[in-house]
This record gives sequence, C-alpha cells and structure tokens, in this order.
Amino acid sequence: MSVAAEPLTIERINAAPSLDGKAPRALSLSPDGSRVTYLQGKADNANQYDLWEYNLKAQRHHLLVDSKKLAPNEQLSDEEKARRERARLFAQGISEYFWSEAGDKLLFPLNGELYLYDLKAKPGHEVRQLTQGEGFVTDPKFSPKGRYLSFVRDQNLHVMDLASGKTRALTTDGKGDIKNGMAEFVAQEEMGRMTGYWWAGDEEHIAFARIDESPVDIVERYEIDADGFKTFRQRYPSAGTPNVRVQLGVVAVSGGEAQWLDLGQDPDIYLARVDWLPDHRTVAVQRQSRDQRRLDLLFADRETGKSRLVLSETATTWVNLNDDLRFLKDQQAFIWGSERSGYKHLYLVDYQGKALRQLTSGDWEVAGVQAVDEKAGQVYFDGYADSPLELHLYRAPLAGGDLHKLTTGEGWHAISMAKNAQVFIDKFSNPQTPPRVSLHDNSGTRLTWLEENRLDAAHPYAPYAKAHTVPEFGTLKAEDGQDLYYRLYKPAKLEPGKKYPVIVDVYGGPGAQRVQKTWGSRGAYWHQFLVQQGYLVFSLDNRGSEHRGTAFENVLLRNMGRAEIADQKRGVEFLKSLPYVDGARIGVTGHSYGGYMTLMLLMKEPELFAAGVSGAPVTQWELYDTHYTERYMDNPKQHGDAYEASSVFPYVKKLNKPLLLIHGMADDNVLFTHSTKLMKALQEAEKPFDLMTYPGAKHSLWGESTQNHVLHGMLRFFDRELKN
Repeated sequence: MSVAAEPLTIERINAAPSLDGKAPRALSLSPDGSRVTYLQGKADNANQYDLWEYNLKAQRHHLLVDSKKLAPNEQLSDEEKARRERARLFAQGISEYFWSEAGDKLLFPLNGELYLYDLKAKPGHEVRQLTQGEGFVTDPKFSPKGRYLSFVRDQNLHVMDLASGKTRALTTDGKGDIKNGMAEFVAQEEMGRMTGYWWAGDEEHIAFARIDESPVDIVERYEIDADGFKTFRQRYPSAGTPNVRVQLGVVAVSGGEAQWLDLGQDPDIYLARVDWLPDHRTVAVQRQSRDQRRLDLLFADRETGKSRLVLSETATTWVNLNDDLRFLKDQQAFIWGSERSGYKHLYLVDYQGKALRQLTSGDWEVAGVQAVDEKAGQVYFDGYADSPLELHLYRAPLAGGDLHKLTTGEGWHAISMAKNAQVFIDKFSNPQTPPRVSLHDNSGTRLTWLEENRLDAAHPYAPYAKAHTVPEFGTLKAEDGQDLYYRLYKPAKLEPGKKYPVIVDVYGGPGAQRVQKTWGSRGAYWHQFLVQQGYLVFSLDNRGSEHRGTAFENVLLRNMGRAEIADQKRGVEFLKSLPYVDGARIGVTGHSYGGYMTLMLLMKEPELFAAGVSGAPVTQWELYDTHYTERYMDNPKQHGDAYEASSVFPYVKKLNKPLLLIHGMADDNVLFTHSTKLMKALQEAEKPFDLMTYPGAKHSLWGESTQNHVLHGMLRFFDRELKN
C-alpha cells in the first residue's frame, strides 16, 4: 500500500531543516587537500551557520566552531549589514572563512571580531579571539605566507603580526567620505568586487584602493520600521551623476607613505580588478571606462607608480567583467578571459598583450577558471559547452588542443578546485536529484562522497517526494531566430479536459539565468507548492540574460523593456497554444528586475495576463545606479528618450489588470522611492492596485516570517484573481 505524499506548505518551505537536505555551503579544500571545510546551518535554524570539516583520512565530519557558543547575541554593524546585502549573504553566525597558505589555520570573522582556528592546537584550545572590541572588523585575510592578518576597521587598512599580536594601521586618513581598502557601493553591487585591497605574494606590500565619495550626490533615503523611521543621507550614484574618485596605492607592510599608481588622465573611471604579477613588484590593474565600452589591462610598477597599457578589450555595446586573469609562473604569460569572439573564451597572452593562442572556442561560454596546472600544462574551468542549462568542469591544454569534460551526470556541477589542481569538490544537482557533494581527483574519478544526501526516508524532503514534479524544458524561437529556453512545472498527471491557470515567474534582466537543470533553482519549492495548488508555473530566459553570448545580451542597449517583453510574449503565446492551459487565467510575478518586467508586461501587453505581482521593481532607470544602468542604457543626459521609453511611467494608463505591489521599506538597492513614485502615478491615473510593504525589510525581503507572509500574500492574490 503506497503512502500518500504530505502536502507541501509555505511554512515548511522556509523552515528548518532545509528541504535540500544536508547541503553544505562555502565548500573549500585545505591547501594540502587533506580536509574539506564548509558552513552548515543548525538543525533547528538553517540560517545559523557553523564551521565544519570533513577529514579525508579519518573519513568523518566534525564540527569545528559552534557560532552560537562564541557569539550568542550577534550584532552586525551597518557597514557589515550593507556588505552582506551586496554579497547576498543572509545567514547568521559564520558567513565566511579563510585558509592559511600552510593549511594549519583558519580565519573567520564573527560579530565584528576576528577568530583564529589552529588545527595544531591542543583539544579545547583551537579557537583564539584576535580582536577585542577595538571596532567592527570587515574583509579579513591571511597574508600569502601566513605571517600576518589584514582587515579593514574604521575605514582604514590594518595588519596584525600573528606572532606578536600587534596591530598596525597602514592608512590613517580614512574617515567621512574617505575610505581605504574598501570597495565602493557599485563595485560591490554591480562589479563583483567585494574587496578594496590586495596582498603581494611576498607579503611585503599591499595594493589598496582609496575612494573619495565626496563627488557622489547625497540622497535622503528613509528606512521605515514598525516603530519609527531613520533618515539616511546616503551617497548614491544615480545614473548620469558623479561616481567616487578612486586612487590605487601601494603601501609597505612595515609602514610608510603610499606610492600612488598611474591610472591615466581620466579620473572618471572604474577600478574593476587588481592583481599582482609573480615578480611581486608589478601590479596588474583592470581599468574600465565610464561608458564601459573599453577595458584596459595596465601593468604598474610599485616603486615608481608608472604604468603601461598591455591590452584593451573594446565593444560598441559594453565589455563584461570577469575574474579569469591568471598569471603563469614558468613563463611571462597569462590566461585572459575575453568575449572578443562573441562568447567568453580563454586566451593565452604574453606580457606585451599579444595573444599566443586561443585555448577554448565555440558557440558557448566559459563560466570561469578554476585552477591552472603549469607542470601538466592544463587549465581547468567550468562552462556551458554541453548546454546553457548545464554547468560542467573541463580542462584544456595550455599548448592548445581539445577539451576534456571531467564531470558526469546531466545537470549542474558547482565546482571548488584545490589551488594545486589535483582534486576538486563537485556539488551536483538536477531536477530529480537534491544537492550531493563528492570529492574527485583531476581526472574526474570520484574519491569519496562528502555528502551523498540520498533522498531516502530520513531526508527532510521525503514526506513530499511522492508529489514532486520534474519540470519540462524546451526551446522557442525569438523574433531574431535565437533560441529561448523555458521551464514548465505541471502536474505529473494532467486531468483530462481540464484547463489550468498558469503563473509566469520572470526575472528577465541581464546577469541572471533562471532556467537551469538544477534541484534548488530559485523558487523551486514555491513552484512545487503552486503546482500542488492547481497551477502550472512557467519561466523563460529572454534575450538579455546571461551565458548565451554577446548577441543574445546586447539587444538591451538603450532599449530595456522591449526585447524582453517580446520574448516573454512569445512564451505566453506558446502557453496559450497548449490544450491544458486556460489562456484567460495567466498571471505573472517577479522581483527586482522581475518586478520591473511584471509591470512592463502588464502595462505594455495588457491582453496577455489576468493579474500580476511586482516585487521591489525598478520603475525609473534614472533612479538606479551608474555602473549597472549606464552599461545598458548609456548616460541619461545624452539618451533621455531611451530612458523615458524604458521607464514604466509612460504606460501606467494602460494598466487594466489587477496588480499587487510589494516592497521593503528599508530597501537600499532598489530604493523604496521607485514604488512610492509608482503609487502616486497609479493614484493620479485612478488605477486601483493592492499594496504590501514590509517595515525594516531590505531588498531581498529576507527572514522566515517575512518570506512566509510574502508567499501567503501572493497565493491569496493569485487565488482570488486566477481561480475565483
């Protein structure tokens, strides 16, 4: 007799233990490959992370640090809260940790203090607190040889001698609008650069960014909470307004004056990436132009500050940033990631900027370099050579030649490879398989399971597994002939003759991909829940989304809200062609760019949808930040007409379907102003709408109770509009 599946509930989706099962995060191999460390949530609180290890020799998992015992009442500084929001780190407890190069120590911040875990210490004495209330610490690092620790405190860069415990401030002028060793807002939020300082390999010098925020306009931002509100006079670089002024200096660890590096005559640039060459004397600087059509690689001398141009990447649209620069030690050459072919691929380049050879090629994209084994002459990288919906690990010869795929199993392989390129961790999942973690050698052979995470009777998802539905994947054609990938959740057995309502879950913006062959893709349990409530759930990656090459992305140039809408319309037309879909009962929902897309779809194509839920939407691109907005829309002072056409406000009067608007009232990314302006416009146009705002909530609307409330509100809205 088969046992019926328990119905999935919204409360269970967001509760502990995670329905993913034992799915550790922040997996890392020790430098010698003998241990795997990771963060894992507590059994009674999936968002309270502790530090664990798996010892390969002992073949056992072991709790290293209980975060709750060290900091039972964790309090974060405003700077740290903002940094975590930028990094999308929403957990409590230990959020990050770092291995020493010798592999004998681990460094981690907690509650604003620094802690050291010594693997060679006597039992019970492994953890040592390094700072004692001198101020909140951010961005800690080991020096390359492990003699020092570095961190930012009070907007200045500090180093600590581990042997003596003495701390020295390497910069002292950080205060007010001056910040040393820190990444500015757009670097964190839009450029993928979370740090503002970089160690030389001989640990004698540190390169650091000095940012002056005084040119940036001050906006008054309100954070409205349940029992009051705060007014923040925040430096926020809206599109078309001044950015921070940035300098790059080099300072000796022993102290002294900084040597400033020549970044060129134009001060209005972005400091995109910084690295050191193997000679420990030369600093590699990636300098991006304000219009983002040019990316220059400079080599700068730490002693004189003089720099020379090595190579440039240019585009008529924009140049995407990446983290694929790797310097070789045995020859004066480096690996460089470039989209010059129309897809991101790897090239071997000499110190004069000459491309020696192209290492990868084809109508697919490299995701990122994982490791380089110079002795064996191989570069390891993950990418999408098999399918844009699957991520795999590959290797390619530095001398040129064919690729070799190292991962097996259709789906998504999130890789963490040891620096010596001898072993790698594979966190794998697909729509049928919850995340499972294994250790492999560099031939791809599995050495051991780190967490097999079988979907057996003991798995947290087991009570719901019988009702689990595997989504259908397929392609449609865009108006220009390019393939559009979609995912459709539907009941395993469709009732004959029944026509179902559909919810289209959309993001639609650049730098994201929603349709992937993974287990826990964004909102997956919510989608499973909706299917159990009688809905179909559809997602389509329109043109402009990532991992598909420049031709797929570049349709956005000065034209946000056009190609994306056309592609999503194509998806709805497909849905309406299905015999089991009720074309009159199709709803749409999305958050952030997806919130913008929801509004644009409802307003520009009102015949497509019966209702929509828009979360934290961008409504007017002039209100959003410089680096993101100008990349796609150019400067509003020169292209005001394009900004107007891409705003939601010209189309407000066309709204004639029910709308639920959701926004956090302390959002510092898509400011609450976006929604208040929309509320006013809708009211002036006499357009009814539903509204749910969340006091104190940031952009991600994080928190178990908040998430429960959001999903229940969405369900009530769609049940009312699509079922009744």
